Amino acid sequence: MSIAIIKTRSQDGIKAPQVTIEAHISPGLPRMFIVGLPEKAVKESQDRVRSALINSNFFFPTRRITINLAPADLPKEGSRFDLPIAIGILAASGQIPDEDISEYEFAGELALSGEIRSFHGALPFALATKKSDRTLILPKQNTQEISIIPDIKALGASHLLEVCNHLAGINKISNIKPDL
Repeated sequence: MSIAIIKTRSQDGIKAPQVTIEAHISPGLPRMFIVGLPEKAVKESQDRVRSALINSNFFFPTRRITINLAPADLPKEGSRFDLPIAIGILAASGQIPDEDISEYEFAGELALSGEIRSFHGALPFALATKKSDRTLILPKQNTQEISIIPDIKALGASHLLEVCNHLAGINKISNIKPDL
């Protein structure tokens, strides 16, 4: 498949509006474009994502990669988009299965090594994901913050490889334990 659709969320005060990431890989000069009103940290994700993929033993496609963050009129801020962009590229390039990917929402900053780092605003993100009846995959460091939400479907991961193995059905990640 040369296109993948991944769900995530932006932050607007205490709201977490949904963002759809469309990753498209096509013939052309090797270059990555991120469109859809990304601010500087989001545009810089292309370098973090590229290094994280390579350092996690995936290949970074040497083709034209277009990442669309929709809706285009909603500002996208912060590094929380790194993980969903990486998952989108891996799914669009056929490196991970994409059959069940629509059941998840993703968030997290990627280190160059593929480690997943925490982001601000996990609680509104998790509440909105729960309402959409999807499972949230986020940094393990953010799981304590959202563990107060009853019946939340959320998985905490420390590395991009953990997420990819989970999506491939290898070493499934357990749902977080509620802190009630």
